Amino acid sequence: MKRIGVFTSGGDAPGMNACIRAIVRAAVYHGVEVYGIHRGYKGMIKGEIYKMDSHSVSNIIQKGGTILRSARSKEFVTPEGRKMAYDQLQKFGIEGLVCIGGDGTFTGANIFFEEFGIPTVGAPGTIDNDLYGTDYTIGYDTAVNTALDAIDKIRDTADSHDRVFFIEVMGRDSGYIAMPCAVGGGAEIVMIPETETTIDEVVDTLRTGWNRSKTSFIVIVAEGDDAGNATEVAAKVQQELPHMDARVTILGHVQRGGAPTAADRMLASQLGIACVEGLLEGRKCEMAGIINGEIVYTPFIDTITKDKLINPNYLKMVNILSV
Repeated sequence: MKRIGVFTSGGDAPGMNACIRAIVRAAVYHGVEVYGIHRGYKGMIKGEIYKMDSHSVSNIIQKGGTILRSARSKEFVTPEGRKMAYDQLQKFGIEGLVCIGGDGTFTGANIFFEEFGIPTVGAPGTIDNDLYGTDYTIGYDTAVNTALDAIDKIRDTADSHDRVFFIEVMGRDSGYIAMPCAVGGGAEIVMIPETETTIDEVVDTLRTGWNRSKTSFIVIVAEGDDAGNATEVAAKVQQELPHMDARVTILGHVQRGGAPTAADRMLASQLGIACVEGLLEGRKCEMAGIINGEIVYTPFIDTITKDKLINPNYLKMVNILSV
């Protein structure tokens, strides 16, 4: 393999640029030409492809976002769109791909290989840390620390005004961000999609704390919790506890941005190199990940279909430490 392409797809995550840097430089190191593809599958279809070298990725390891941009592509979902993407890759002589993204990105790559035989190795780039086949995903550590910094500040004002703060963090299907934020932020309650926490349980916990002369509380709510988002949960609780001064803070997309932590830069660099070397070894439709400190490759189909479970002991920690 003499020529590969690299692209980012799905939601951006801190550390994607560090991964792009590692991919480009690993390719150069191994004597392989590398081409950047702008705006993911959308740019692939439109031929937004350009040659990269070591200088192309200078001074980006510390930057958030992705220099290759990211975009959704309705066209790539269709056979006609994928044929257009394949034709563009052929025009540039690209023989293999490295993608940085999540399950949607890997699903597209899997179908693309089945139809046109373009091998792809992927790096897990998502702040949600919900991909099977790796202990951590690129951007997760930064997102947690960004959220935790905000929670610490909110705790100060909660204490000053005797308030209950319902803080919503990202996690449509996963509580991986919410859980360490709850433990590290000293929250009294955490609500995540993986476990059921009823409004009655929240009310009982807050009432018990209030009766013990506790006057401020932090409730961490993952956006995809079954009981509702933070705004909905706060409204339901306020009906039962009208004497409590409740406020809602939605951290939102602030969790996606910012300079990656040292942990994310290291992880992204390791996985970027592993993607290129995996591709050169003949791997296809696999994700490079790290489990127990070792590089592992997991078939895309497994990363897409298998669940990555949260340690139930973490929830127990929140309950114990909130006493």
